[in-house]
Amino acid sequence: MIVLALDTCLDACSLAVLDGGAVRAQASHPMGRGHQEAIAPLAQTVMAQAGLAFSELERIGVTIGPGSFTGLRVGLAFAKGLGAALSIPVVGIGTLAALAEPLGEELTFAAIDARRGQIYLQAFAAGRALMAPDALDLATAAARVAELSGGRQAVLVGSGAPLLADLMPGARQIDVPACDPAAVARLAAAQINPPSPRPLYLRAPDARLPGGAPGPYMA
Repeated sequence: MIVLALDTCLDACSLAVLDGGAVRAQASHPMGRGHQEAIAPLAQTVMAQAGLAFSELERIGVTIGPGSFTGLRVGLAFAKGLGAALSIPVVGIGTLAALAEPLGEELTFAAIDARRGQIYLQAFAAGRALMAPDALDLATAAARVAELSGGRQAVLVGSGAPLLADLMPGARQIDVPACDPAAVARLAAAQINPPSPRPLYLRAPDARLPGGAPGPYMA
């Protein structure tokens, strides 16, 4: 299966092309804003590097959150539009699952700094989710990690890892700003009869526009 995967939920615009089990091409440009302008040219570049036409794609994988409110919507809109044009399935992948995927069988806590004293957290072991993704304050997140780890060696991965590291002596820490798009592609390829992707919002947007309307931020 040939899969184009993309992530615009966090601090990068990242894409990868997976052909079977092999990554044909991938690129990741760090950015906090500007995903909308970057994603289409980067998709064209990655497909050209892979030596493939868009018509050869069989599936599209896209991160659906949690993460940047605006970035999430940009990636999902692009993926859905491209999927509709090509008449191929679009698969939604949680950012926390994508962060944890490269760790394989290890007990892994994927954590994203949600700001406002909160962390987006999800735990995984042997490739299986141990909890639903959640938005937690630091103390509650630390208690959840302690409860699920049961004293076992654990890995903290994501931008929220440093916030938990001091509370978990001995935990291995991997501070990465964004998902590996190849992980998104592998997770998307593995799904059977995937449902239509929908945004995963764990809380309302932080920012407010003039007049009090919600604006884009972490959601």
